[in-house]
Amino acid sequence: MRIPRCLLAVVLISLTTLGFAQMDAQKSVAQTDAQKSFDKLKTLAGTWQGPITLDPSREDVKPGTLGQISMRVTSRGNALVHEMQEAGTPLDATKYDHPVTMFYVDSDRLTLIHYCDAGNRPRMVGKLSPDGKKVEFDFVDLSGGNEYGHMYHAVFTIIDSNHHIEDWTYMMPGDKPMHAHMDLTKSN
Repeated sequence: MRIPRCLLAVVLISLTTLGFAQMDAQKSVAQTDAQKSFDKLKTLAGTWQGPITLDPSREDVKPGTLGQISMRVTSRGNALVHEMQEAGTPLDATKYDHPVTMFYVDSDRLTLIHYCDAGNRPRMVGKLSPDGKKVEFDFVDLSGGNEYGHMYHAVFTIIDSNHHIEDWTYMMPGDKPMHAHMDLTKSN
């Protein structure tokens, strides 16, 4: 017996839709701490801008330099993309830093993978603070080379719907930490 192609397409689309519906139903049953943390981070979707402070300071980042952060929810709500750059610089990855960080829930863990301009990919796991205002990420492991150092720690502090703070710790060669503090306000 031969099944018409249009009927086969309808069946496949129906099965896919059913699969997504079951996935959505499972999500709504019981939220894990990882899912609660992820949902909190997703409220930061939008474009943000604010001053960057480095400790210790560096010559190539002047005091008062503005950072721009773009965050967007993608993959049917299963991932959050975080893109960082100096405000006013073009999106030209061959000339300017433009690291990308992905957030997602992996089983019962909130996971961050930072695609660094240093050419590596540190992975971290995050938890929501008891007061629900901070999501803090601790280093798990690293893919790629480490000759230029790697991102090691991150904290997102949510002040309100138009203001949040990001604190990132980068481990320089020789395990010397460099701390970046960004006080960000929503620009859209």
